[in-house]
Amino acid sequence: MVAAEARPGPTAEAGAVSATKAGSRAVGEGRTGAVTEAGAKPFARSGDDRAPEAAEQLLTEAEEQVYYRPLWVEEPANRRRLPDPVRTSAVRAVIIIAVTLIQAMVAFLCTLAGSWLAFPMVLSAVASTVVATWGALDVWVTRQVWNQRHGVVSEPSSTARALRRERRRTRRLERSAERTKERIRRRGGAGQLSHS
Repeated sequence: MVAAEARPGPTAEAGAVSATKAGSRAVGEGRTGAVTEAGAKPFARSGDDRAPEAAEQLLTEAEEQVYYRPLWVEEPANRRRLPDPVRTSAVRAVIIIAVTLIQAMVAFLCTLAGSWLAFPMVLSAVASTVVATWGALDVWVTRQVWNQRHGVVSEPSSTARALRRERRRTRRLERSAERTKERIRRRGGAGQLSHS
């Protein structure tokens, strides 16, 4: 009977577990401002506590930005953009050449298959080859003409000098006309009749 009284029962074990839970809850509540058994506040949640959290959040955002890779990276162009007339003729030539290659392939496949479409496709492919050659030559000629007119090629026969001279002359005339108008305006329009 004495041995039975010395052994703790299930109710005593439950009480011990609840006591340990209560103690840990008190320690946990000490972080939010409750007084612990020692009688001191170990860690108060205030603005000082939020500062490390904000710093951690900034660090995680910075790490995410480091790992984020854009789909493409824009790099500065090494070469200048083609002039618009040259660009237009180049695009036209590429389209014509692509259509010519498709026609030649269709003509070849129709010839292998023994189709009635082979002969018309061969004729159209030959015609398209002539047009594609013209398109390629057109790109070269347009580029040369643009260079000649806009002063990229600095040669004595270049027409760019004459064009620049004309532009300078017109600018000079416009400036002198502007100065004359300003002079008349400053004098108060003396000698002019009123049209009102």
